Amino acid sequence: QLFQQFGNAVANQFWAANVPPSEAISPTSSSRERRRFLIAKYREGKYRHYHPLFGNQEELDRALCVAVTTSDLAETQALLFCGASLTCATGDPQCPTPLALAERSGQRLQMEFLLHNKTSGGHPVDAAGPPRLLCTLLCHAEFSRRWCTLQDGVLSYYENDRNTVPNGEIRVEEIVCLVNNPPHSHGSAFSPSCRIESTFEVYTEAERLYLFGLESPDSAREWLKSIAKSFIHPRAEELLALDFERLGRLHYKGGLTLERAQEGWFALSGSALHVCSEDGRRQEPLQLRKLQELCACPCPTSGNPWLGGRGCSPNPAPGHAGRTLYIQGERKLDFLGWVHAIQKAAGSSGDTLSEQQLTESDVPLLVDRCIDYITQCGLTSEGIYRKSGQNSKTTSLLEVLQRDARCVRLKEGEHQVDDVANTLKRFFRDLGDGLFTRRWGPDWLQATVLEDKQAKVGEYRRLLGILPPVNRATLKALINHLFRVQCFSGENQMNTHNLAIVFGPTGDCVLENPGNPKPGARVVWSVVMAPLTWQVNDEEMKKQQDEIMAIMKMREASSSGTQQAGDFICTVYLEEKKTETEQHVKVSTTMTAEELTFEILDRRKISMKEKDYWSCFEVNEREEAERPLHYSEKVL
Repeated sequence: QLFQQFGNAVANQFWAANVPPSEAISPTSSSRERRRFLIAKYREGKYRHYHPLFGNQEELDRALCVAVTTSDLAETQALLFCGASLTCATGDPQCPTPLALAERSGQRLQMEFLLHNKTSGGHPVDAAGPPRLLCTLLCHAEFSRRWCTLQDGVLSYYENDRNTVPNGEIRVEEIVCLVNNPPHSHGSAFSPSCRIESTFEVYTEAERLYLFGLESPDSAREWLKSIAKSFIHPRAEELLALDFERLGRLHYKGGLTLERAQEGWFALSGSALHVCSEDGRRQEPLQLRKLQELCACPCPTSGNPWLGGRGCSPNPAPGHAGRTLYIQGERKLDFLGWVHAIQKAAGSSGDTLSEQQLTESDVPLLVDRCIDYITQCGLTSEGIYRKSGQNSKTTSLLEVLQRDARCVRLKEGEHQVDDVANTLKRFFRDLGDGLFTRRWGPDWLQATVLEDKQAKVGEYRRLLGILPPVNRATLKALINHLFRVQCFSGENQMNTHNLAIVFGPTGDCVLENPGNPKPGARVVWSVVMAPLTWQVNDEEMKKQQDEIMAIMKMREASSSGTQQAGDFICTVYLEEKKTETEQHVKVSTTMTAEELTFEILDRRKISMKEKDYWSCFEVNEREEAERPLHYSEKVL
């Protein structure tokens, strides 16, 4: 029944999706030609259709767990033969394997298919061509051992070291992307003594993917650098000095010119995206964890997939604090890999402050979101930070913010002040290395006992200067926020002493005394009461107070119904700054750049033509075009 439903037609949609005419067999083909074709087709998987999730083991396994509960055998085939694991964990204690999921869902043919592919085996390789596949419907095939050469711009792979005719060739000018995989990304089904430790991927213009594996990380790195040097443009060779995870050429639009896409060389290294334009100019790396916006979208003009991001350079030039970059995908296979890799690098990856999504000022976005919400909605809330809020809501909110704080907007009415406050406290208490760091935490504690005020402030400044930049910025933001909170202690009943007790465990987690809040409280209280530590002058203090009072007045006006809070009157110019092109528009907090553009065009009775492309630009204080807004970005 399985083979009757599956059939050659369904199987060949996967196994024979990319057979070049020169390698196809015909009724007149010899047995030797047929043998070579079948080995290439099934054993090597040379002509298969790669699943979009190929190379992402976690996503492949997750998709397999979903597919086996349906009747879609073709999807299961594609996932399984592109690397999904038959024994992956499902997260369901009652059905720990995909086979158990299929059985519970009553999918008998899925069960039969999985049972036929239960065996596995393999051996190590020196340099592998295609990736580990399933040989037929019945058994796993191993990495194919190949001997490779890179000479005169051609990467050739041979059956053995005695052959003079290569099994296949890759011309370096056809390469569009190289990927350096983490250790043990492939070959996980092999025994520990035979695992392939290092692998890298080569993508070509013809939507082909080649996976090479070596036992030695040093050999893999040497091959990867050699191939990269052969295919990258000489003007972009400086990217080779990076310890890149992904390197390739893509089309992009950026800056103030969005009419024409240009080709550039991109290198992803850690959480930084390095770009070298077609004229050889290397731009400031884009710090992905500091992105303000990141979304995949179709291009408004061509319909091709784009990845749009708005972020900040590490050292922005005056008047260029932010920039928008659109990366275009012309080839789906390698572009999906870029999208996934950039999205992963732009997210939080650990439990230390430096591994979080950050604002331009190096404060974790999670902390910034919570502080901003409490400043606007909770400064006068009685018992702020002392009341714990609902544990389930706190846990849920913390998970969402840690997953992607960039996509979270805390809104009054949807979120409760105490839940947000508790989320902030729990985040600090769960930090792996703490706020003051384990190394310098005891020094902060010792500084609190200094009796001489000037000496204490000097020690605080010294300790502040040697903290990691993200810890220093976060500590400054937190203490500044707590100072604001205690300014309203008459309404919220939270003076410095009470706040210090509440936030004491934040210090204790690095002072190795979690059972006693007093040491941590002493640090927090002492630092909050020493504004000189932060070198805050009278003008800055007055500015902070004015901001707080402005927020309070706006809230009072909004609650009394005398003012509609959140709407602003903005001046918009159509194409050039002239009196006759000036428009005054009421902009709400939810209006997007697209909505604003259409409103202006409607007012001026301008009809959109087929190839028209309008952009909305932000203008700086010097009345210069700062940057184009992403069409889905909120104007305010």
